[in-house]
Order: sequence, then structure tokens, then C-alpha cells
Amino acid sequence: MNIGFIGLGNMGAPMAQNMANNGHTVSGFDIVASCPNELRQAVSITDAASGKDVVFTMLPDGKALREVAPTVLNAVASKTVFVDCSTVDIDSAKQVATAANKQQVEFVDAPVSGGVVGAENGTLTFMVGSSNTAFNQIKPLFDIMGGRAVHCGVAGAGQAAKICNNMILGATMIVSCEAFALADKLGLDRQKMFDVVSTSSGYSWSMNVYCPATGVGPETPADNSYKPGFAADLMLKDLRLAQLAAESARAETPIGKKATQLYQEFVEKELGSGLDFSAIIQKFEQR
Repeated sequence: MNIGFIGLGNMGAPMAQNMANNGHTVSGFDIVASCPNELRQAVSITDAASGKDVVFTMLPDGKALREVAPTVLNAVASKTVFVDCSTVDIDSAKQVATAANKQQVEFVDAPVSGGVVGAENGTLTFMVGSSNTAFNQIKPLFDIMGGRAVHCGVAGAGQAAKICNNMILGATMIVSCEAFALADKLGLDRQKMFDVVSTSSGYSWSMNVYCPATGVGPETPADNSYKPGFAADLMLKDLRLAQLAAESARAETPIGKKATQLYQEFVEKELGSGLDFSAIIQKFEQR
């Protein structure tokens, strides 16, 4: 396929590279980041999108998507597939989908899970909101960039799945960190606690795969000075999106709300900005 990719940051660049390395022609554009050698460097959004079979975007937020989308839609032909892999608010995804449909452009909202390592290794999970036709057309590209793509429903459903997933992730990471801090104060060895919890009913991805305690379990950002695999700033962003969606849907999410509050304190008041989201363990260790 002839592909345009707009947004070549820590996630977008390796995703685009993986497609180029698998035989696709990829034109890349970013206003700040450099274009990888495997890609043709586009000089503008219009240049990246014009004449392409598929256009991908990987952008910081819904505002950026709403700003970029009109230029993309003005540049592409009908029947082009426009795939947004950003994590944005559901309303932004639906607005862009409506604008795309008016121009007979298939819009796919496909946020990802797996972080920078997943993008580099081609093991991302895609949560996809689109028509069946668009999903089947793009699935071979998802297979290159990820280990799994789940068709969640129409446009907007991908974002809904992503924020629900990350609300669970934020909450389970917090309680895992609380448990390690409690174990310390009770005189329980951290490794012994991990050995019990990781094979018992306390099992979770946050504990078993992404353990927040240094020197315990598999190697994680905790063993690398909490250099971000998934930054606390991004977790706060996703938790806020979940709360925005909960308010809109009149859903009660008290644990998600508390998780948002704790990450806000950690990022904005406790020097958590720039660290991995698992570094929130420091909040409880230091009490």
C-alpha cells in the first residue's frame, strides 16, 4: 500500500518504520520529530496525505486531531482510509468520523496499548472503531504493527475501549504500589509478597508483568530509574479522558475518579512528571 503517516514521535516513528520494513511505501511528516530513513519525508500534511491508500495519524490529543483532520480530508480522495491511532476524547473521534463520511472517506479510530516497546517490537494491541469493510482492509497493517487488533464497534468505540482499559490499569497500578508500601511497613519482604500475590488472587498485569517495585519480578521501568515505558503524564491524560466520558455518560466511577486525583497530585505536585506511571509507588513509600 501507499501510506501516509502524520505524527512521528516515540510511538508513530517505529509504527511507520515497521510498515516500511514490510514492503509498504510510507511518507512521513511531523512538525518537530525527524523522519526515519526508511520513510519518504513529506514536506507537509497535504504532501503526506495526497494520493495515499491509507493515512495514519498519531497525535497528542483531540485538539490536535481536530486541527489536522481537515487538511488530511482535503488532501485525500474518496475511498481513502483515514486511521487515527491517537488516544483522544470520544467526541473528537466521532466529529472527525462524521466529517470523513461526508467525503466518502472511511475513518478508523484505533488507539493502541503496549507503549513504546510495543511500537518498536510490533506487538501493540489496537482497539478499533470503524466499519467492517475498513477494519478488514486495514487489518494486514495492524498485523504488522501489533500482535492483536480488536474490532470494538463503530467509530468512537476504539477510544471507549482504550479509556476503560487504562482506567483499570491506573487503578490496579495504584493498589499494587500501595501493597508494596504496606508490606514494607509490616516487615514483609517484597520478593515474598510478589511470590504470593503473583500466583494468587491478587494477580494483575500491573503486578506480574509491570511490577512497580525495584528488583522484584521481571525487568520493568522500576529497574531503570523509572524511565518511562508509559509516562505518568499520559496515564493522567487517559484517566481524565475516562472521567470526561463518565460524566458525559452519567456513569459512576469512584475508583477511577480517585485514581485520577492521585495521578494528578503525583504529576503536578510531586515531581512525577517525566517518570513512568509505575513510579507512583514513590508517593506511598515516602509517607
